[in-house]
Amino acid sequence: MKKVLVVEDHADMRELLVWQMELMGFLGIPAAQGQEGLEKAVQEKPSLILLDIMMPGMDGREVTRQLRSNPETRNIPIVAATALFREADLKSCIEAGCNDYIVKPFTFQELQGKIRTFISFPTDAVQ
Repeated sequence: MKKVLVVEDHADMRELLVWQMELMGFLGIPAAQGQEGLEKAVQEKPSLILLDIMMPGMDGREVTRQLRSNPETRNIPIVAATALFREADLKSCIEAGCNDYIVKPFTFQELQGKIRTFISFPTDAVQ
């Protein structure tokens, strides 16, 4: 089963996103903050990382830079999940090394579309 690491500091949102990953047929792996996300990325070797950008301590852009500098995690696709919507903010996510972004709030279908760009879905996933 493919794994999706969900790095999100808000517990309710993290739980919802992990549940949505499971509906899509993936194993959702939760991480509550940046450092935990870095550690789980190395341990779990996920197929994709869904990464909140605005987190206390280490923000998502710094997490991305560290993931990209580590040979073990540099090629994992990263989708930034962010409430930031200004062009400059979104560009900074890409410049940090994110492959794409999705702006909160987003629908389940929008999230599926973003993820489908990077990894294939199991045949029994909710469509």
